[in-house]
Amino acid sequence: MKKIVSAILVIALVAICFFAGSLVRPKATVEEAAPVEQPVITDTHSDDGRTVIGISMPDRLLERWNKDGAYLRAQFEKRGYEVLLRYSNNLIDTQVDGILEMIKEGADLLVIAAVDGAALSDVLNVAKASNVPVIAYDRLIMDSDVVDYYVSFDNYKVGVLQAEYVIRVLNLMYTEETKRIEFVSGDPVDNNAKFFYQGAKDTLDPFFKDGKLVSLSGQLGFYETSTSQWSTDLAQQRLQIILNSYYPDNVRLDAVLCANDSTALGAVRALESDYTSANHVAVTGQDADIANIYNIIEGTQGMTVFKALREESVVTVALGEYLLKGIYPGEELISSSDFDFKCSFNTTDYDNGKKIVSSYLLEPITVTKDNIEKQLFESGYYRRNSAGLIYAAK
Repeated sequence: MKKIVSAILVIALVAICFFAGSLVRPKATVEEAAPVEQPVITDTHSDDGRTVIGISMPDRLLERWNKDGAYLRAQFEKRGYEVLLRYSNNLIDTQVDGILEMIKEGADLLVIAAVDGAALSDVLNVAKASNVPVIAYDRLIMDSDVVDYYVSFDNYKVGVLQAEYVIRVLNLMYTEETKRIEFVSGDPVDNNAKFFYQGAKDTLDPFFKDGKLVSLSGQLGFYETSTSQWSTDLAQQRLQIILNSYYPDNVRLDAVLCANDSTALGAVRALESDYTSANHVAVTGQDADIANIYNIIEGTQGMTVFKALREESVVTVALGEYLLKGIYPGEELISSSDFDFKCSFNTTDYDNGKKIVSSYLLEPITVTKDNIEKQLFESGYYRRNSAGLIYAAK
């Protein structure tokens, strides 16, 4: 009898432990996330008389994604298309759910700026099954053969332009003096951030090798200098720690190579307690956000790399119209379109792990205090009113 009772108790204990374990199981990480259940979606997206464009943007926190969404919507609606625009709050699951919803709502074409370029392969298989072409917008979507095209700027050149500004301002070509620099790189899950970093690092490496540049923190790798979600606060905190740890009052920091404007804001805030505008540190950026334009005018940020997002949206819409007709273009998209800006067609450099994605790349531009009026205001991207600076989506 005792043996029977003991056996029953053991079985009950195992069951309780198993049940308790299921209750405390942690949420799945990005790597462990369950595959998207692929619903059966009949290919009805072209059967209801509408032509629907689904646009998925990462979040509203970065000013540039609001501009991208506005430009894309305006360009597609100008041509008579219905637009579904979804923002993802920088959450992978939210983006996946939004893409699925747009497919179910009849999207004929998807334009996706990925939160995490490596996390969309399952939902893109749903798009493929539903015969919906996909354009990776600005950020390359990885690990999927469903991506039809990639439209972006020459992201490696962005880093080159930032580095060239540092070389010029610090007079590295002609000085024998050692200058000190720190890196504030972008989001480690954003594939573009690696291109920005590599362009800058490759350009500056000769000066590190000959001793004209040094990082006192020793933090020079991409991941150790990266900034999760391009966070201004995280960039500020990290640089403040570096300043407190490696740059006492008698040691000057000469430059901070920031990957974009949100990280540059954090860098400028960290520097404010130690450096004045008269003793300024060369700070780079990217995106020409309004707060950073003020900083450039005031001299606390030296430059930003301007990417004409309206031009990126024009190329995307022209490409989308080809795809809606079932045509997969190459150079003819550029040669047959009335673009008044530079754009190149690339079929070699953007391997997403499953295929080399045919890409259309636009030219980024260095903006400093010297040319800010011409590049940003005379071009019509920004204008002034009684409240200050505003940008205009056209």
